[in-house]
Amino acid sequence: QVQLVESGGGLVQAGRSLRLSCAASGRPFSSYAMGWFRQAPRKEREFVAAISWRSGSTYYGDSVKGRFTISGGNAKNTVYLQMNSLKPEDTAVYYCAAESSLRLGAPVHGSWYDYWGQGTQVTVSS
Repeated sequence: QVQLVESGGGLVQAGRSLRLSCAASGRPFSSYAMGWFRQAPRKEREFVAAISWRSGSTYYGDSVKGRFTISGGNAKNTVYLQMNSLKPEDTAVYYCAAESSLRLGAPVHGSWYDYWGQGTQVTVSS
């Protein structure tokens, strides 16, 4: 069984930074991309960022472009999300996800991802 474990969430003031981490454990698997999604109360899940291991390309949601950076770790199936200039509207549960099936196109669709973490809460106070 594959497990994705997120860490690094917490409570911060607006304008500050946080770094989220996600690491896979359990049954070995190969991922073609990993991404971050978030969901705020009473809102739909939103794409935040993704990285394609094949091309090295990164993708960002419009609301986080220029503020968030996704990167891969040295360990396989490890991904980070550096979040700078945080805003109260960034408050949400952040989920890490891994895509293990090769698909053409940008990995920005939640339905493309096969494995999900339990989520980590990020709260930004004004």
